[in-house]
Amino acid sequence: MKKAILHWSTGKDAAYALYQISQRNEYDVVQLSTSVQQQYDRVSMHGIRRELLLRQVAALKTALPVDIIEMPTPLTNQQYEALMQERCMTYKTQGIVNHIFGDILLEDLKVFREGQLSKLGLIAVFPLWKKPTASLLIEMIEAGFKALVICVNETYLDKSFLGRTIDSDFLNDLPEGVDPCGEYGEFHTFVYDGPLFKKSVEFQLGDAVYKTYDAPQTEDGAPAQKRGFWFLDLL
Repeated sequence: MKKAILHWSTGKDAAYALYQISQRNEYDVVQLSTSVQQQYDRVSMHGIRRELLLRQVAALKTALPVDIIEMPTPLTNQQYEALMQERCMTYKTQGIVNHIFGDILLEDLKVFREGQLSKLGLIAVFPLWKKPTASLLIEMIEAGFKALVICVNETYLDKSFLGRTIDSDFLNDLPEGVDPCGEYGEFHTFVYDGPLFKKSVEFQLGDAVYKTYDAPQTEDGAPAQKRGFWFLDLL
């Protein structure tokens, strides 16, 4: 089998990508890779504490080392790309050229990942690509994955969705226009149990925290707009 790295976000899509790959006889995932914001000691985008990330990985049935890429704050795109390229070349020296992602629908992100990796002689793999997200979410639920909503973008979802379990009721309650898997950044999740795990990940619910970020400037030069997010802290 071909050795591979899986880019681990702590969420349902990365977990289900690992699950799908484990059902095949093509790739041998030998390591997980996660970026952490040094200043806050939390997983990038999802906001999960480093300690909880390590607890989650330790609960997997198959022991996999997690390589944590330390990201400074603030971080420019150029810095991010340089840090990722450096780490990917380290993986390459270990004979690992295949990089697995949990992306489903975002074509521009897929093209970006493929382009960045191909320049280094590496390969991007997308086991969930173009799967219908409503049926994909049902697959995850029926397979036994348990995940909690730990971040919502208030443009799409209100605070009441924070802390909800991903189940059929959650799917039915999503407003029209919100992707069932949150593929457009509507929400993020933390997976704490399922067929990949030997035991449920222990955690406690913390406070809900509201943060705003500047959205990218539009092509017409309009001022950048603030985007608001609710995060659920897990302890």
